[in-house]
Amino acid sequence: QVRLVESGGGLVQAGGSLRLSCVVFGSILSMNNMAWYRQAPGKQRELVAMDSRGGPANYADSVKGRFTIFRDSGKNTVYLQMNSLRLEDTAVYSCAGREPFTSQFNYWGQGTQVTVSS
Repeated sequence: QVRLVESGGGLVQAGGSLRLSCVVFGSILSMNNMAWYRQAPGKQRELVAMDSRGGPANYADSVKGRFTIFRDSGKNTVYLQMNSLRLEDTAVYSCAGREPFTSQFNYWGQGTQVTVSS
């Protein structure tokens, strides 16, 4: 049974940085894609960043140039490096994994809160 566990959220001032981690209990190598989503209060969940084995990562326009998704297969971990944080980045961030030949992300973490203050 695959399980995803996030960590690294917290309170940070605008302009600061945070690195989120998502450990895959199972095998990250079985995942074709790993992604980070976020959901702010009263808003729909949105895709923030998605990596692809052997391909380039994709980012939401609002985070391009500020966030970076990368994985360390040896540690079964995917990261989200967040720089130049803004108030509007405040949300619950969740990681997700998608196996090959599936149309949707079928594994999800429990989420970690990121709060950006002025």
